[in-house]
Amino acid sequence: MYKRKIPLDLSCGIRIVMSIIGSKWKPCLIDALRDSPKRPSELHREIPDAVSRVLNQNLRELEEHGIIKKKIFAELPPHSEYSLTDLGRSILPIIDSMDDWGEKHRPILEKLVL
Repeated sequence: MYKRKIPLDLSCGIRIVMSIIGSKWKPCLIDALRDSPKRPSELHREIPDAVSRVLNQNLRELEEHGIIKKKIFAELPPHSEYSLTDLGRSILPIIDSMDDWGEKHRPILEKLVL
């Protein structure tokens, strides 16, 4: 089993939240699942800039943390879909606040990141 070289510091709420959703694509995945369950291929289409391997890893981590759940359909052809759990739905106000802040400060932020 993987052992961290630097232990996680979960001494405050922000660090706890960031340990769960603190990656480039996790907030986007959570937002993409807001309205309905989606198959992995749909999520890849909605977030085309992300590498498939990274998206799959992020999906796995979100599932391990109980933010999303994966349903596997035992039919031909087999397929799966992801949806938000109740815990995942409780993160949506944070995602909305991040989106609002980004839109409000878009002109300044675009200059900084480009």
